[in-house]
Amino acid sequence: MRSILALLVCWLLSPGLLALEPCRLEVIEQGSGWPVPGVELRTVHGVRFVSDNAGLIAFDLPELMGQETWFTVSGHGYGVKADGFGYKGVRLRPEPGKKLTVTVERRSLAQRLGRLTGTGLFAESHKVGEHLDWRDGPVLGCDSIVNARFNGKQFWFWGDTNLANYPLGIFNVSAATTTDFVPPAHPPLKVRFDYFLKPSGTARGVAAVPGDGPTWVWGAATLKDAQGHEHLVASAVKVRGNMEAYRWDLVEWDTAALQFKPLLTFWTKSAEQPKAPKVPDGHALPWTDEAGQAWLLYCNPFPTLRCPATYEAWQNPQTWENLTPDRTILTPEGKKVEAHGGDLAWHPWSKRWLLLFTQKGGDTSFLGEIWLATAPSPTGPWTGARKVATHDNYTFYNPVLHPEAFRADSPVIHFEGTYVTTFTNNQQPTPRWDYNQVLYQVDLSQPAFKAAK
Repeated sequence: MRSILALLVCWLLSPGLLALEPCRLEVIEQGSGWPVPGVELRTVHGVRFVSDNAGLIAFDLPELMGQETWFTVSGHGYGVKADGFGYKGVRLRPEPGKKLTVTVERRSLAQRLGRLTGTGLFAESHKVGEHLDWRDGPVLGCDSIVNARFNGKQFWFWGDTNLANYPLGIFNVSAATTTDFVPPAHPPLKVRFDYFLKPSGTARGVAAVPGDGPTWVWGAATLKDAQGHEHLVASAVKVRGNMEAYRWDLVEWDTAALQFKPLLTFWTKSAEQPKAPKVPDGHALPWTDEAGQAWLLYCNPFPTLRCPATYEAWQNPQTWENLTPDRTILTPEGKKVEAHGGDLAWHPWSKRWLLLFTQKGGDTSFLGEIWLATAPSPTGPWTGARKVATHDNYTFYNPVLHPEAFRADSPVIHFEGTYVTTFTNNQQPTPRWDYNQVLYQVDLSQPAFKAAK
């Protein structure tokens, strides 16, 4: 019996049956040496690897270990030069336990810091024994962010959300909080969200507005009432069919139930009112005019509605004022750029208003190119528009700025958006990354922005 056991152990430990230790591939940016998340390496026989938030890939293909291997490199704004045949890639010889580096050139004004949401943010790192302190959150993917600061925390609200247990996930707003939001001065990106959960530990919805179809919230803001008490408020839209809006509500965060509660239904689709009036959607922007009046501007990316910045005025649609924004956006060369959606914020370092938007009908994708323009006021005129990020045959919609991280002594800004194949003909979604929020940073002291003024 002992002889049989010894033979069995020897057989199990034979080199042919032992799993190979991965080869550690690190993707870094030329010049800065920063790790670059979201870069894809693809073998000649079609196996795809994508760098995680630490810029790492754990290469583990036994059939290519020890062999010179070609990897096609693609990375939405990052890449390598083409060879004489037009192929863009690198040759590497992976070995178990070996460390190799892939250097890519950044061709966009924005640097990609990584994914904010979803799972597997450090999946490749974990395979090579790094960043083992990281634990993923409970969602696989989520759509379009709005946020506001309330009760000393940063609140994050997402639209439709994917869970692991079934293709249909959360359709009434997933949410989380963070103590604050301070993007790292250097990668890797690690933002730990405290999600609102069911007792079972799975993520839950926080906007149970009556009616069929999904609920989405927009225009989240914190407002004080006449007694000085703060309220976290938003507007909620009910949709059905092919994204048909049929009801709009004002909602308020219930601090006991930890969810939004409807306060007022201000429009329901009917024969008499088939179209919604101007509504407080998009992103809520606090603004004080020259006369000292405090307002909330609702922008996506242009301001289309405003109301006095009080809890009482927000609840009364009679105080809402429609705005007719100047939608003309010009490049430094005088060419027009058409905006689809985006965000607006004041930047204290440049002392300019920033308009961040997805271009409608871009060169590399219909809704995948992100631009930044500036103006002396939130109503324009918008000039100096520069493309800051591009996504080849991919969508990056509903981008938002993070003014809570802006500093008067820093030219660096941050923005995020939803990375998804929707509105493209791309049939190969990026594993783990698709339908998630991706964060970028831009240094406004770069020569391109100086030339744009």
